Amino acid sequence: MTRPSIAVRPARPEEAEALSALVLRSKAHWGYDAAFMAQVVDVLRVTPEMIRAGGIAVAADRDDRPLGMVSVSVSGAEAEVELLFVDPSAMGQGAGRALWRHAVDAARGGGATALWILADPGAEPFYRA
Repeated sequence: MTRPSIAVRPARPEEAEALSALVLRSKAHWGYDAAFMAQVVDVLRVTPEMIRAGGIAVAADRDDRPLGMVSVSVSGAEAEVELLFVDPSAMGQGAGRALWRHAVDAARGGGATALWILADPGAEPFYRA
C-alpha cells in the first residue's frame, strides 16, 4: 500500500465542525463507552474561535481532506500539546508523525524547551516510538 502524501497546514475556521467530529471518532476508537463520550463532547470540541486564535494545524491528504489535527500552546519555556488526534481510518499512515513533528517544531519555534502532553493510554505506544 502506498502512503498518501500528507501536508501539515493551519486549520481553517470552516473546518471546526469536521475537526470536532474527527476528534470524537479518534477518541471513540480506544473503546470508550457512549456515556464517557457524551461527557467529553464539549471538552473535545474544536471551535472556529479556537482556530482563529492560532496554534491548530491539520494533517491533510493530497485532496486536502483532514486526516488529523494538533493544537499546541506555548507559554514561555513550556509548550503543551492540547489535542493531537488522527482519524482512525488514517492511523498508521504517517499523519500522527507529521503532526507530532509540527508540534515539536512549533514549540521550539516559540522558544519552549519543554513540551507537555496528556495522552490517552491507547496512544502511549505512538509517543514512545
